[in-house]
Order: sequence, then structure tokens, then C-alpha cells
Amino acid sequence: MSDLLSELLATRDYLLADGATGTNMFAMGLETGAAPDLWNLEHPDRVAELNRSFIEAGADIILTNTFGANRYRLALHGDQNRCREINEAGARIAREVADVAGRPVAVAGSMGPTGEIFEPVGTLSEADGAAAFAEQAEGLNAGSVDVLWIETISSKEEINAAVAGAAKTGLPVVATMTFDTVGRTMMGITPEEAIGHSHGLEIGLLAFGANCGVGPGTLIDTVLGLKRSANVGDIIVAKGNCGIPEFQDGEIVYSGTHEIMASYARMALDAGARIIGGCCGTTPGHLRAMANALKGYTPGGAPEKADIEATLGHIDEKPPAAVGKRRSRKR
Repeated sequence: MSDLLSELLATRDYLLADGATGTNMFAMGLETGAAPDLWNLEHPDRVAELNRSFIEAGADIILTNTFGANRYRLALHGDQNRCREINEAGARIAREVADVAGRPVAVAGSMGPTGEIFEPVGTLSEADGAAAFAEQAEGLNAGSVDVLWIETISSKEEINAAVAGAAKTGLPVVATMTFDTVGRTMMGITPEEAIGHSHGLEIGLLAFGANCGVGPGTLIDTVLGLKRSANVGDIIVAKGNCGIPEFQDGEIVYSGTHEIMASYARMALDAGARIIGGCCGTTPGHLRAMANALKGYTPGGAPEKADIEATLGHIDEKPPAAVGKRRSRKR
């Protein structure tokens, strides 16, 4: 089996992952409360357009429009029995766009959280969670993704289940967690604990890191924490939000400018990340600014907290209460 992502990493100092899915789809007509994943069947042309725009902006990795396409999230819309269909469709859309890019672009099958709380705190067992993730992974594999990309996870139990389910396909796996609660995940895990836990998962991960969160400054601080406890050879992912989410005229708007995201991309490389991208709020324009900032850039030393805050904003910034972490939908 060809492992395109590993091949790219072997020849490049860094890779650029894509930006937001949901945020950009709202701008393309997605209605509030609707499931972005269903656009794979209803509006495949629009999904392809977004995938293409990120490649044109410089992305080496594009994520499929399947973040919420597991049976638990799809059940909110009565579509839990279409899991494989939706995932395979999302993968094929991205695959077709990547294959005509004129350069190697890896397709990553996005697998977000179930939205359920796992035992012992909640009621969902790791076995049932793993079965749901395996169902999703099988659909993504059928659609010819290069890698499975588990993201926005907050508990050890859920990452155990997600990796166990993904492992059944034999595809390489990347995983990221979200550290949005005073430097920890919602379930209280620090970056240092998280990467330590990743070393004992059912299969070895191709890469591990952080996505989403509060803002780019916090994400860089998280990457530094991951790096402190990383093993030699660990590949770290940084995929942070485009600034801080703010309410303006009843809508959530992200504060990050092109200049801020360009600085974030360089700081992520300085901090030790090798896969760098954007999450909520990140448009193709932001990603292009990141690509330009990284092109020809020679990494410096790990940034200090004062430098991060002076450039990207306060590390300990808290999200507005009504924004919080959108567990069912991302980006």
C-alpha cells in the first residue's frame, strides 16, 4: 500500500494542511443547523470547489467533508444508516480533486468526535465507539483516502475507540486533540499527557497533535507542550483556529487576519510542528498567506510565551460561553 503522506513527509520539512470546512460552507450557503456532511450527496460540486480552493491556496493535505459523519452525529438528522454512503462520497469528491491537482496532494479522511461521553463518566463504551468509528473508516477507505484523520477529541477513551476503529482498515492514522479548557482538553488532559497516551495506542500513529481550540496563540503553546513530551521522530500537527471567535451582529466571527495566520504558521514551525494548517474560520485566503509565509522560511528557536502573546494574542484566552467547543460540527 502506498503511503503518500509518509512519502511527502520524507521529502519535505513541513506540509501544509487545509483550513475550515463548516465556516466556509456557511459562506457557500449552508444553513445553520444543517449537516455539512450531507452536502457530499446534495451539493458535491460545492464540496469539490472548497477542496479545490485549498489546493490552489497551497494545501498538501485536504480533509474530507466527513467530520460529523459517524452514526451518532448523523442520528441527529435521521441519517445514521447512510454513514458509509456519506463517507465514501466525501472521500471520492476529495480524491477526484486531488488527483488532478498537478502535484501530490494527500486526502485525509476526517473523523470527528461522536458527541457522546464515554464510560466511566458517560454511557458509551469504547467497544461501541470503536464500532462506529470503524463503520466510518470503512466508508472513507472505500472512497480511496490516503490516511484517516481523527480530530477534535477530548478524552483518552474516545481516542482509544477512534484509533481502534480506524486500525481495522490498515490505513495510516493521524490524530489530534483539542486543548480548549485552560490548556487542557474538556476532559482535563494536558498536551504532555496526551502525547504520552498516544504512544501506547493500539497502532502507531503517523502523526499526533492539536486542532481547533481557542486561538492561534493557545495552539502554539499547546504544540510546545506536545514537543516537550514527544519521542524522537514524533511528527506533530498544528491546526489552529483563525483567531478568537467573537460575536458580531448575532454571528460568530473569527478575529484572525491573513497577517496573524502567517505569523502563526511560522511560529508553529518554530515550535516543532511539521504539519501545519488552520481550523475554524480559516479561509483559502488565510491558507495562502500561511503558504507564502512558510515558503523559504528558516525556522528559528522555540517561541517564548511573551513573543507568542505579543504576536498572536493571549495564550490563556477563554472562548465566549455560547461558542465553547462545537462538538457536533467543526470549522
